[in-house]
Amino acid sequence: MDLATVGGLTAGLVVVFFAIAGGGGDFQQFINVQGMIIVLGGTFASTMIKFPIKAFFVAIPVGVKVAVSAGGMNPVELIRTSMELSELARKDPRKLLSLEDRLPSIKDMFYRKGLQICVDGFDQQYIREVLNAEMDLAIIRQEQSIKIFFSIAEAAPAFGMFGTLVGLIQMLSSLEDPTTVGAGLAVALLTTMYGVLVSYLFAQPIAEKLDQKATADGENRVIIIECIVLIQAMTNPTLMWDRLEAYLPENLRHKAPEGKKEEGAGEEDG
Repeated sequence: MDLATVGGLTAGLVVVFFAIAGGGGDFQQFINVQGMIIVLGGTFASTMIKFPIKAFFVAIPVGVKVAVSAGGMNPVELIRTSMELSELARKDPRKLLSLEDRLPSIKDMFYRKGLQICVDGFDQQYIREVLNAEMDLAIIRQEQSIKIFFSIAEAAPAFGMFGTLVGLIQMLSSLEDPTTVGAGLAVALLTTMYGVLVSYLFAQPIAEKLDQKATADGENRVIIIECIVLIQAMTNPTLMWDRLEAYLPENLRHKAPEGKKEEGAGEEDG
């Protein structure tokens, strides 16, 4: 679970709660069905016009799930795991076939698919072609989900303003009847609030988080492809680290397991 996302959403809801309760307000005063329909209905309608309906209904639950879930393996963990697998393939008489027993323990589906292709005996060119195609399609799907959430973030305040105009028109058209002024004013103010909450507490933060995770996921997949190729070649763990260290940010470099490096160096010398 991504504690930052869950914590941020929770903190935002707590702020809204205290903003309402702190002034002695009645929560029912902040519930307006007409305003909700204007903001939510208008936002969803606008977004569905821009994107295929199937993509829209898939992006919402999947996007929220990805935003609140923990990220995948960190780059150092990916490289260390690959070093262990390569060393296992070098020492086991079954070579790459010995890695088949490790497949169930690989949680990253992209990594597992690449390792399966490697175990099946395909060459490096085929491995790169398959995994690069998979990565490109994943990027396209992620970008569409991000665009959908940004579209929701853009549309919600606009329909909130639209609801405000509707409420003001209703209020001004019935000034002769004071009993109807309150309903129009409630719509005018609450729709703006709903639009702001949907956009800035929900849609835009999730879109930004999805964008960050997509970037990190893309970087990891580039590392995974190189890891699988090096595993297929049964590269010495020391040389593998030297090749892959360049893909790490500065603060994560020089963290190779010393035991692995020394053992790999010893094998290379032998």
